[in-house]
Amino acid sequence: MNFLAHIYLSLDNDFLKIGNFIADSVRGKSYLDYPIPIQKGILLHREIDEFTDFHPIWRTSKRIVVPRYNHYAAVLIDMYYDHFLALNWDVYHTTPLETYANDFYQLLEQNFDVLPTRVQNFLPIMIRENWLLKYKTIDGLKYILTQMDRRTKGISQMSYATEELVDNYDIFQQQFTAFFEELQQHITEYAIQVNLTTK
Repeated sequence: MNFLAHIYLSLDNDFLKIGNFIADSVRGKSYLDYPIPIQKGILLHREIDEFTDFHPIWRTSKRIVVPRYNHYAAVLIDMYYDHFLALNWDVYHTTPLETYANDFYQLLEQNFDVLPTRVQNFLPIMIRENWLLKYKTIDGLKYILTQMDRRTKGISQMSYATEELVDNYDIFQQQFTAFFEELQQHITEYAIQVNLTTK
């Protein structure tokens, strides 16, 4: 899953959100360098990734784009799924997405010093371009994928990846809905199992 899903699955807890958001920039046991509440968010992120990577529905989605995008396919499905989460946000959360995104950006700015350098470097761009809200439209998603494609010097071809999304739109949306229901249930059970609180 991509940024929006990871943040959403953080149980509306600010510390879990921060940890979940920065986790891709925290390697191995270096998560132990962070305050315990943020450590829990990093571990939550890893749990989400492990559940996702081995789930048959997500893998079925991935197979659709593998022929053209090879090892970038996983990134694309995560982005597609974030698109459907943003598109159907009102189904999952009572706070409007624009407000939710702005609140999250403010949270990161207030805790800027704890963020890894890599995150500090891209955060201003993320906020200025409002990535979380851009996920909601195909044009917005295409914009973000094009920026990612440029960073690979066009090797990934991700600037074209909304074509597969449009061509298989109903299939991907059905797969996301079914998968995300199971992921939410898994995280609910995981939170109970590990006593996922900041106390």
